[in-house]
Amino acid sequence: MSGLTCRRIGGLQIRPSRLSLRSLRLARYNQAGPRLIHTASRYTTPAMTPSIRNGIANGISNGISPPAWHPIHVNPNNGNICRPFSSAPDARAVETEFLIVGAGPAGASLACFLASYGEVTILMKFPQADYDRPEGHHDQRCSRNGQYTSCAHHKHGGTSMAGEEYARIHSWGNAPDRKGDYELASPCTPVDLPQTLLEPVLVRHATLNGFKTRFNTTLLSFEEDAETGLITATVRDNVSNLEYQVRTKYLFGADGARSQVVKQLDLPLSIKPGQGLAINVLVKADLSHLVEHRRGNLHWVMQPDREHPEFGWMGIVRMVKPWHEWMFIMFPNRDCDPQIQPSKEEYLKRVKDFIGDDTPAEILDISKWFINEIVAEKYSQGNIFCLGDAVHRHPPMNGLGSNTCIQDAFNLAWKIAYVHRGLAPASLLSSYSVERQPVGRSIITRANQAFRDHFHVWDALGTTPQDVSTRRQVLEELRSATPEGRQRRRAFQEAISRTSHEFHGLGVEMGQRYTGLCVYDADEQHPYQRLGRAAQDDVLYYEPSTYPGCRLPHVWLNKAIPTEPVSTIDLAGHGAFTLFTGIGGEHWKRAAERVSAQLGVPVNVHSIGFRQDWEDVYFDWERLRGVEESGAVLVRPDRFVAWRAQKTLGNEEECQAKLSQVMQAILGYGSGQADQ
Repeated sequence: MSGLTCRRIGGLQIRPSRLSLRSLRLARYNQAGPRLIHTASRYTTPAMTPSIRNGIANGISNGISPPAWHPIHVNPNNGNICRPFSSAPDARAVETEFLIVGAGPAGASLACFLASYGEVTILMKFPQADYDRPEGHHDQRCSRNGQYTSCAHHKHGGTSMAGEEYARIHSWGNAPDRKGDYELASPCTPVDLPQTLLEPVLVRHATLNGFKTRFNTTLLSFEEDAETGLITATVRDNVSNLEYQVRTKYLFGADGARSQVVKQLDLPLSIKPGQGLAINVLVKADLSHLVEHRRGNLHWVMQPDREHPEFGWMGIVRMVKPWHEWMFIMFPNRDCDPQIQPSKEEYLKRVKDFIGDDTPAEILDISKWFINEIVAEKYSQGNIFCLGDAVHRHPPMNGLGSNTCIQDAFNLAWKIAYVHRGLAPASLLSSYSVERQPVGRSIITRANQAFRDHFHVWDALGTTPQDVSTRRQVLEELRSATPEGRQRRRAFQEAISRTSHEFHGLGVEMGQRYTGLCVYDADEQHPYQRLGRAAQDDVLYYEPSTYPGCRLPHVWLNKAIPTEPVSTIDLAGHGAFTLFTGIGGEHWKRAAERVSAQLGVPVNVHSIGFRQDWEDVYFDWERLRGVEESGAVLVRPDRFVAWRAQKTLGNEEECQAKLSQVMQAILGYGSGQADQ
């Protein structure tokens, strides 16, 4: 064992220095049978904080079931480890309730959310180790699990990491005039969690809670039985090259931008012209001395006064691991051949240009991607559901990529769990595409517009002309005391300010509203309208509301004898509906108990007000609840408002009848609204 340089478990290579021998128990190997490996040791993640290990806040339960033992094969010649899926090539099809194809942010988070409902099944991981290629991830809701430092406070643009700066802009709620907006919107602060850290956390949590993860496995095809509705997927284990079948009731395509599931379903795609090619270069370099006084989440590098290779016209440098691992995102000239293949030496030279001093640098990985504007027209067909990048593909601007993937999964998980457990009819599942597809469409539009907003910055700095002498003239004009200079400086400042829709787009992050089956708005006196500043700019600003279909507003609550403050966000969810009421709402409380028993659906009830279950300590709930004290606000398991009543009804029976009608309509038993 001591002679091994690495071990392979599925598709993941683990170096000995990264392997905790205390957590790895191997049975004595002999020729009669395989070794046993503890599944808890199959996943290692870099630099996880204790809170990250506990799972994603507000979405994953803290309980972790005991891991199981599984047989594996060890090659005695080279020590490689692989876990077989069957003992014989002609093994019968594997039977499961759910099959999740893809273990990125969408698929792995779906597995975690389903596991929190007690639903476990198979999660397939692609042959390519996605952990090797970080992608950005900003999350307003999951930030309790990561470290948050001043590096995320700003964005900066300059000639290089070591060179002069052109400008700097606040980001992610750190502008003095926006901090309060972010604090009022959520109990959490944003966290920048690269996908290389996020994915192992999610996969490990799902596996420890019962999911059977198949690494290095490819979906080849699938067929749906017209009579039974069962789906038979043909997959290949790329370690043994064994093909076998998985028979499942539900298939989830979370298999990324090249989705085999979307392709075979032939889901219609809305495709707009993209913004061209981008190249990710993952680099190992200690840049701590360069960011000590220029902290920033994104460092835009523009060198209009220099000649540049066509594959690296300009770029972005972003931290992956403090302060020695960085992603250099290079943007080629607009007329550059997408098939261009620069050498590693050419890439390294451009990386050093971006760094700007003699810091040693090593390229770890190079990958290409296209700046797309693509969304599927629908997300599901029968019992096959697609989510994540499979159905919405866009640049990472606004930090909307992984967030939207996880929100897809959170929306879908409770509906799947309720239908599978017999708490709701299958018609509930149709609401997934109805609710999430419009969100996906708005996200790809916003992210691409954010990318286009940078064109104005590039034009103002003179980076776009092909001739370097022309670019130098424009750059010189910026510092000239002339009318042309003043006009260009004004244009540059306005262009920088315009990017605030990307870096402070709280409205597009938090302001989604659902419509359709799972939202009961028939009791509303007026159609929905955005409030306050959001009515003028729904990208920059988020105005909380309890109007049906909106996200439950965050409000800090406490007890009459104060303890730890609790957010309304934390009271809701946890796999149940939640009913908020107040003084005079006793009928709603008893009605909720009876309706819960009648439908078999969990409904938690909280009364907010003076000497109630919870004290409205800052009177924010009174300001935001949108109903009278005796009214009710019904919240779905995914923390979106389903319905509200302005006040209590005449007696307990009337409240029970109304709540039962609303709940049945929301769950898909019938419109309910037409029977009033």
